[in-house]
Amino acid sequence: MEFDARLLRPAGGFGRRARLLAAATWVPNAALALGFFAGLLLAAPPAHRCRPDPALLPPALRNLSGRALLNASVPRGPAGWSRCLLYRYAPGAAGPNRTGPCTRGWDYELPAAGLRSSLVTQWDLVCSDRWKVPLEQTTYLLGWLSGCIVLGLACDRFGRRATFVFSLVLAVPLGIGVALALNYMMLLSLRLLLGAALAGTFLSLYVARLELCDPPHRLMVVMVAGFFWVAGELLLPGLAVLCRQWRLLQGAVTLTLALLATCWGCPSLFPESPRWLLATRQLEKGRKGLRALAEGNGVSLEDEFYSQEHLLAELESEGAPLPRYHTLCEVFSTRVIWKNSLILGFTAFIGSGIRPCFTRNLAPYLPQFHFSYFLLAALEAAACLFLCVTVNRVGRRPILLLCTILTGIASLLLLALTQYLLDWIILTLSVLGIAYSQAVTMLSIFFASEVLPTVVRGAGLGLIMAASFVGKAAGPIMDIQNNRGFFLHHVVFASFAILSVLSIMLLPESKGKGLPESLQDGESQRRPPLFRSSRRRDQLPLLSPRSAGLAPEAQDYARLVTATKKMLSSHRRTPPRDRQLLLEPAPHGDPQQET
Repeated sequence: MEFDARLLRPAGGFGRRARLLAAATWVPNAALALGFFAGLLLAAPPAHRCRPDPALLPPALRNLSGRALLNASVPRGPAGWSRCLLYRYAPGAAGPNRTGPCTRGWDYELPAAGLRSSLVTQWDLVCSDRWKVPLEQTTYLLGWLSGCIVLGLACDRFGRRATFVFSLVLAVPLGIGVALALNYMMLLSLRLLLGAALAGTFLSLYVARLELCDPPHRLMVVMVAGFFWVAGELLLPGLAVLCRQWRLLQGAVTLTLALLATCWGCPSLFPESPRWLLATRQLEKGRKGLRALAEGNGVSLEDEFYSQEHLLAELESEGAPLPRYHTLCEVFSTRVIWKNSLILGFTAFIGSGIRPCFTRNLAPYLPQFHFSYFLLAALEAAACLFLCVTVNRVGRRPILLLCTILTGIASLLLLALTQYLLDWIILTLSVLGIAYSQAVTMLSIFFASEVLPTVVRGAGLGLIMAASFVGKAAGPIMDIQNNRGFFLHHVVFASFAILSVLSIMLLPESKGKGLPESLQDGESQRRPPLFRSSRRRDQLPLLSPRSAGLAPEAQDYARLVTATKKMLSSHRRTPPRDRQLLLEPAPHGDPQQET
């Protein structure tokens, strides 16, 4: 079924109604960005040191206060006060002879990331418990990963709108629960579920937005949604400064989700995708959605256009078909769809997983939280802008290939030559690597949404997004191990980036093409040739579009063919009686027939 050409274009294409619905899908992205990045501010580690414990001091020093008490209790080095150690004194000794862990907690330098309290200060997640911060981040990303897979399946079974509303309504009480968490384990479990709910909201919104658009507008609509995501990311630190407390910040983020559920739960702002309804053979609902879209676009079509016979003809189906839903297992039995999903999932995984190799080099130059935070947001916006300018002109596959190559080159240079390069070169390569790796991830997801069929787009795209979250989780997992094995991590992902170049060449090109609707449409996609040949593929003179340059033998043959066609056509126009006389053999001795 060619939905774009035969149904969407007569219904007004990307007209007024479609543009309003697409714009309505941009605003939720800002709220979802608040929910996604809030964890970075909630768990931002403040500068800290051990709180002095007079009980550990000799009796003569226990009455000290202020700076003198700090000097007697806390070790001090070139980097400042020790974060995790206190002096220990032997009985009768005038000075300390060893150090030990903190006994009375820690003093924090606040605010940190704009907050006067955070998860770190709430449960003292420092020193021996420092690993619990990256564990919380890993758990949250695991929630997004599981939500993409599970709710992606729901997207294809129950619809885009139903999954969006369910996920958003589920996220509100979970967000309230996170704000009221009583202990670390309760926080961990609620953050896992909240991540899954937000992932379902983001995925269903992404798919519905894409299916609204015709081929010329798909990229721009998706990239503008990316700019709204960056806008939400940039607004979050200001919201943190206003809230000051981590519980209030989580409550404010949840309030935006509640407002979103109240407004966007209305069917007029977020209707079900007519493309998905017709692809799954839900004719009655699909007819209503298509009619509402056409009327909103200002197009008046005859009732015959919405008739069951016409829709059945477009669906290439006979009779009254029952709704048919497809599962992810059917994707595994395909060849082209499964190959494309594997390749794009691999590139999305690489683009997300290789980013910590670059961000780690920014730490010495951008020690403060807000500098690195705003730099990463600016690079994400730059990647969106780069894709807006280049992808529709050059194509999806060449730009993905270019960004992957540049990411791999930057990673290899930093891997092999960091100790020999100047600081500004290291910083430049790291910034470029972050921008290009971000572009690889975004383009891989967008590319996958175009080559996956409508009937499995939710589940397939959920798998690709899940692969990207596996890559994102690589950074927190390395932090849990205190960056042990970071060199091996860098080597593996740099090698993957170079190897993925070969697999990208096997992808089809979706620029300017309609979205595939069925599994058969997805299987019919073929990759274009790697290089365009300047020669014509077929040099046979009769198949050449120009007859002027034909050889004389070919011209004679062409005249013979034309004469034969004329003779056959005149033979058809001959009356049957005359034709029978022509075919009868002449009697012997007839002078007229003999002559």
